[in-house]
Amino acid sequence: MGRNYRHIAESLGSHIDWVATITLLCIGSFGLFLLLTINQAFFVQQVVFLIVGIMLLVGASLLHPAILWWLAPLGYVGSLIFLVITYLGPNVRGSHRWIVVAGQQLQPSEFVKPLLLLFFTWAITRFPPRQLKYIPLHIVLFLVPFLLVLKQPDLGTSVVYASFWLAMMLAGGLSLPLVIVCAVVFVFALPGVWNLLAPYQRDRITTFLSPGHDPAGAGYNALQAMIAVGSGQLFGRGLGRGTQSHLRFLPEHHTDFIFATLVEELGFVGGTLLIAGYAYLLWRVIRPLVRGSLTDAYPYIFTIGLFAMILTQIFINTGMNMGIIPITGITLPFVSYGGSSVLSLCLSFGLLWAIRGNEQGHALKYPKA
Repeated sequence: MGRNYRHIAESLGSHIDWVATITLLCIGSFGLFLLLTINQAFFVQQVVFLIVGIMLLVGASLLHPAILWWLAPLGYVGSLIFLVITYLGPNVRGSHRWIVVAGQQLQPSEFVKPLLLLFFTWAITRFPPRQLKYIPLHIVLFLVPFLLVLKQPDLGTSVVYASFWLAMMLAGGLSLPLVIVCAVVFVFALPGVWNLLAPYQRDRITTFLSPGHDPAGAGYNALQAMIAVGSGQLFGRGLGRGTQSHLRFLPEHHTDFIFATLVEELGFVGGTLLIAGYAYLLWRVIRPLVRGSLTDAYPYIFTIGLFAMILTQIFINTGMNMGIIPITGITLPFVSYGGSSVLSLCLSFGLLWAIRGNEQGHALKYPKA
């Protein structure tokens, strides 16, 4: 028994990046301070989510890489089942994004992220996209979950899926000129994509291009977020003193627009500190890759995917709060209120540490990057 405990302790200490783990908890504390002033019930629930998330991170990190390697295809099947079940859930403001479990709303598309990261890494490693014959297979495997989420409709999460899949494909050897050609084709196909968007999504894009077009309707969220960000100035109004959030002018101020709430109350300085925290966390994720210590394709590609996923979410959320990109519903990692997002991100980090454990001497050998 004692040997087992020592083995677990040594395993945790050898491949979990505890500095990164502490950093993500510090980032989460920004959200906790804001939630404490917004709604104490949200604060308590978010604390529970973070505690369970860290437990999930530690538990996932103990999984042997060989187990993850062989379970990855099953994870993909599970992802599709989760996304299909979503359509059986309640219709909330025209979207089928949530299911209710034990009285709690869960967002399956969030839990699908780590499963897709795991599966796409497996698929790209087994069938490298540098060989043109495998590219149609990868496109089909990507389009199925992508379209299921886009149809909910959830444009923000769809974009996140596309970003980390494309980054992983490039890391797996996909030709960059081919990507450029596909991008040109996509531009010409934009009219067709426009027809796939829900009416409210079209309104958001139109409003982004002309914010004053409908200030009391489609443009309301964007304008209120920009007012909140602008009114924060250098040091902010102070915790709990934000007028846009606490007087309910800013909708979803504890989830999608929590960055605007943060900047209004903590100012440019608070927003910069949060972005600096994210930058350091991303550096901890990608540091082994930059230093050349990741030699196997499997941890290499997974690292690129997780990096792209987090970076995309940060860019979209902060960008829409500042009015530089269209409004789309997406959470700010570890800061926005919500259990699905926190647990999904923690699971992703746990899988990252588990897969990197192979670099510490596990028997399973992956193809070289």
